[in-house]
Amino acid sequence: MPDVELLDHGPVAEIRLNRVAARNALSTQLAADLVRATAAVQEKRAVVLSSAAPTVFCVGADLKERDRMTDAEFMAQRLVFRRAFGSLVGLPVPLVAAVHGHALGGGFELALSCDLIVADETAVVGLPEVRVGIVPGGGGTQLLPRRVGYGLAADLILTGRHVPAAEAARLGLIDRLVPAGTDRDAAIELATQIAANSPVAVANARNAIRRGLDVDLAAGLDIEDSAWRATVFSDDRREGVRAFVERRRPTWP
Repeated sequence: MPDVELLDHGPVAEIRLNRVAARNALSTQLAADLVRATAAVQEKRAVVLSSAAPTVFCVGADLKERDRMTDAEFMAQRLVFRRAFGSLVGLPVPLVAAVHGHALGGGFELALSCDLIVADETAVVGLPEVRVGIVPGGGGTQLLPRRVGYGLAADLILTGRHVPAAEAARLGLIDRLVPAGTDRDAAIELATQIAANSPVAVANARNAIRRGLDVDLAAGLDIEDSAWRATVFSDDRREGVRAFVERRRPTWP
């Protein structure tokens, strides 16, 4: 069985972690499979990242594999891991994580690489890398502060503590909390809602949000204006308005 599966839901693709026996621990092979999977879903309207393991999303890096590595092998794996996480962050379409059970270390960084995180009541998230003498290396030190701010990110990263689902929702570590066992269905439903909208508008709005995170308000408003202009003169805008007037679903060009 492949470590990563691809499932098709029409306009939505699902990338499913499938290293079940190892609790989806991030190995070199799984990371390489993620790069190939993201390359295959570029043309979809939205993507879901899920887990085939019934009780866990991803427990983080495969430390048993790393324990056998030479320094050179460790650095070679680092390049593969950076490509894997970068391929998720760099996807040109919205990405929704479906989380249940433990999502720790690199597992939580996979979720943080997504635009939205749907988690069920069994979820436990955290970045415990400092407990084993390393630092988050899949984007955690950058993505988490952008999601929840410096103070909370520092608290979680420097203590390495695990955060259960209810607290994670309250702190903004996840976006939607759903009943146990429903995270995948809820994530696919959310991705389907996104996919039903104008792909031009979704892409430009998403780009404006991301680019505006690290600039001042004036620069951010200029970014928004550019996104608005790029959208308002598109065929999608024309079709959207026409469909609204004619009281029908739009057929996005």
